[in-house]
Amino acid sequence: MSEINVTPFVDVMLVLLIIFMVAAPLLTVGVPVELPRTAANALPTEEEEPLTITVEASGQFSIQNTEVASSELIGRLRAIAAERTTDKVFLRADGAVSYAQVVQVMGALNNAGFSNIGLVTEADGPTFDGVSE
Repeated sequence: MSEINVTPFVDVMLVLLIIFMVAAPLLTVGVPVELPRTAANALPTEEEEPLTITVEASGQFSIQNTEVASSELIGRLRAIAAERTTDKVFLRADGAVSYAQVVQVMGALNNAGFSNIGLVTEADGPTFDGVSE
């Protein structure tokens, strides 16, 4: 009688599992900003990777992880909008960025064809009703 030895197969699977567990956190958007804290609920996830625009405290813009000059922002956004199936975009702005600049970026996003804009914040912020979660 011959039996299949599954020990090497299990070893390979465990190694692959560890590799994916280590690599998965590195695949997130990595532009460091200090997001403001709010009590808002998280947005539902979608099948397409969301487009993320980041406004750093220094005023520098990033699309995903790529830094973009402010003069090139609208052109790049229009090119991206032509290729995407959804108009959803996440806007990450550092808490030190002025409200006026955030609104200007939102206007530029709308002008480029993105009308579904979600503001990214940190959870566990103030609720303003005296009830903490």
